[in-house]
This record gives sequence, C-alpha cells and structure tokens, in this order.
Amino acid sequence: MTAKKSLKFLISAGPTREPIDPIRYISNYSTGYLGYEMVLAAKKRGHRVVLVSGPTAFKKPAGIKSIDVITAKDMLKALKDNIKWADCLIMTAAVSDFRPKKAQLKKIKKDTQKTTLQLVKNPDILKSLKPYKKGKIFIGFALETHNLYENAKKKLKSKGLDIIVANKKGSKSACFGETDNTYYIIDNSFNSNILKDKSKSYLSQYLIDKSFKVWYNLYK
Repeated sequence: MTAKKSLKFLISAGPTREPIDPIRYISNYSTGYLGYEMVLAAKKRGHRVVLVSGPTAFKKPAGIKSIDVITAKDMLKALKDNIKWADCLIMTAAVSDFRPKKAQLKKIKKDTQKTTLQLVKNPDILKSLKPYKKGKIFIGFALETHNLYENAKKKLKSKGLDIIVANKKGSKSACFGETDNTYYIIDNSFNSNILKDKSKSYLSQYLIDKSFKVWYNLYK
C-alpha cells in the first residue's frame, strides 16, 4: 500500500436526541465542542473530513462535508453510509444509550393522571460498525463517574477500538463545553498516556497526529 500524506477522517460530534413527544426528548449535556475541534485539527493538517453531527450551536466548519442527524439511529445510518470511505473513525458523539419505546404523537399533558416512560436500548454504534473496520482505525471515548481505567479498558476491548480516550466526570470537572480536563489515552495493548489539564483543542491536535501515526504503522 502506498504511504499516504493525509487520511480520510469520519468524525461524529454532539449529542443525540430521542423524542418522547413532539415537544420533549431524552438527551445529555454534550455540546459538540470536542468533535468540532477535532474536525478543525484534522482539516488544519490537510486531512479530508466528513462530520456527522447531532444538534449543536456551532457553525459548521467551512470546506468539509457535514451531515446533520438527530437520533442515535440517524447517526448510525449516516456513519454506515460513510464508513467505507474513511481511514479513521473518531467517535466523539455522546449517543443516548436509551430511547422511548414509543414516541407519542401529541404532547403529554401535565395533568395526565399516570404516565410511564418505557425505555429501550439504542443500537451500539461502534459495535455495529465493527464489520467495516478492516484497514481502518477506530477511536472511542469513555466518560465515567467511577472506575475510570477499568471501565475504559472494558469498552476498548469489547468494541474493538485501537484507542480510547477516558476522562472522569466529577464535582470539579465540567467535561462539557470549553473546559480543560485530564485525559487518559489508552491503546489496544493497554498502554496509556496521560494528558493533564489540557484543553480540548490540545487534545484534538494530539489525537489527530496520533491517529495518523497509528494508521501509518498498521497500514502503510
């Protein structure tokens, strides 16, 4: 295989939203900031990028293909449609693990006497994409409240990732938005590198460069 000077990055960003009724939904606190920083870092280094983005307040980066999605199923379809094109998948999106079993067609009124919200699991996007992994590298993220390293290693192995980025949500760690944090970069041999009190811009540049090195060592 001829060595490449640039790669094709497929990057997911932002939260997903799972509708309860036409007014309400299940989601999370993700702003999409990290994913958009990852796109900018890849573009700055001359790589090609496709962005699959859940709802965010950020302006789409100029000069790249962007696909807007809402639900986890929407995101999975968009990623499947583009995964064969990519050399590297970076899954920064915070995908809702659960969705209502049935979204109501009309707003659930406050004076409803009894309302039970039944949840079902969303598809596991990274596991669903594993059959397409040949010749590519996959990078995932683990945001934990406890047992950070153990949970990250478990996710790394079960989803067949090449790299996982783990960080902890605690009382002094906002995690979401433009905040510095400490990141644990773990590869599939369980070697780890700690980036202490670094910005998401720094993390993005670091991870894009590391992605290129890992891909080059495996598939040059």
